[in-house]
Amino acid sequence: MSSVTKAKSEPLADLNPRTTSYEFLGPPGAFLISFGVPFMTYLLYFGCSETSGGCPPSLPSIPDRLVAALSDKTFLVSLWDTEASLMYLAWYAFCVVAWAVLPGDWIEGVTMRTGEKKKYKINAFSTFLLAMGISSGYILRNGPESFTFIYKKWIGFVTASLVMSLVQAFYVYASSFRPGALLALGGNSGNFIYDWYIGRELNPSIGSLDIKSFNELRPGLILWVLVNISMVCEQAVRRGGFANVTDSMWLVLAFQTWYVADGLYNEPAIFTTMDITTDGFGFMLAVGDLCWVPFVYTLQARYLVFNQIELGPLRTAGVLGLNLLGYYIFRDANGEKNDFRNGRNPKNLKYFTTSTGSRLLTSGWWGRSRHPNYFGDLLMALAWSLPTGFETPITYFYVVYFAVLLVHRQRRDDENCEKKYGEDWETYKKLVPYRIIPYVY
Repeated sequence: MSSVTKAKSEPLADLNPRTTSYEFLGPPGAFLISFGVPFMTYLLYFGCSETSGGCPPSLPSIPDRLVAALSDKTFLVSLWDTEASLMYLAWYAFCVVAWAVLPGDWIEGVTMRTGEKKKYKINAFSTFLLAMGISSGYILRNGPESFTFIYKKWIGFVTASLVMSLVQAFYVYASSFRPGALLALGGNSGNFIYDWYIGRELNPSIGSLDIKSFNELRPGLILWVLVNISMVCEQAVRRGGFANVTDSMWLVLAFQTWYVADGLYNEPAIFTTMDITTDGFGFMLAVGDLCWVPFVYTLQARYLVFNQIELGPLRTAGVLGLNLLGYYIFRDANGEKNDFRNGRNPKNLKYFTTSTGSRLLTSGWWGRSRHPNYFGDLLMALAWSLPTGFETPITYFYVVYFAVLLVHRQRRDDENCEKKYGEDWETYKKLVPYRIIPYVY
């Protein structure tokens, strides 16, 4: 089946103009982030693990530890684990095979600059259920100790995911120079470092497999849950069984599993996001999807393996309530937007009509802020970290990082809307003045 439904086309030279403005401080920023993301991923492990002496280790010992590691020729070698790499490769292959063989509808994405609509196969949730069924059956048959290998081989899995990210980034960059490739408007600067990082081609594919949306939804996102399950198993082994796993660990597992399952169940919604419609696929999205998500977002569960916290009924109820509030805002706001985009308005929401005929919501959640779904996301992020207590700020890294990420996305979206709507956007901002948090920001 063809992955693209053709409509009309223009000369490719007109469709792929040269990028004239940079994000992330241009090539220097892209270069620094390309090294910074892997460095931070390793740092969050060595700065918060039982093998390194705490979370964080004693501050006076850090310089000596760093010098010793960098001067030890075996240190870099120790980051590689052949067995973990083969496991990771098998996991990625499983996701590809599941995409190919599991049934799923083919849906059209938004209209591209060529006048075409790319088709995507929808079966991420089925892949998730299959992975959960296989892993659950394996654990029930062999016991929790059989699934602790992710915790024990953590660094090896991180390195394997980084290698996969690098391989894909170089592959899609090289393939973007083939005749007929549709480039991302922001990834055709002519600077190798920047274009390799930001993503030169808009929708790199292998046959009908769209590499960008596949990575966004399957290998890293589902692995996020599997990593958390491995952390639960490790704690269960140490505490004498699943019945003794702490309430804090169960909360983190439940919150994040539900978040992933919800995103995969609502898979079609991703095809209208900026990542899919606007951004190219390069090292930025590859390393984010494949390495950052499963091995940074699971920091709370990994911390709770060796720093086991019992919250008790009251604190459990409070954290649960915060997460439910965040989820309600996130899902209800997205529901309002999706209904409105599809020509429905069951809540009879008010809207502002631009001179181009576009309609922008000005009541309901979208009247309280321009990105109320981000507000719900932030509340959930806080709820995921609260079970770790307040002994260390490191387990709240995700909340801080996610806030910065969402503010950056909000600013990018506002800039795009300003270009699209012109003076109408200024009028709209007066009607909806708050960006993310109602009455605050």
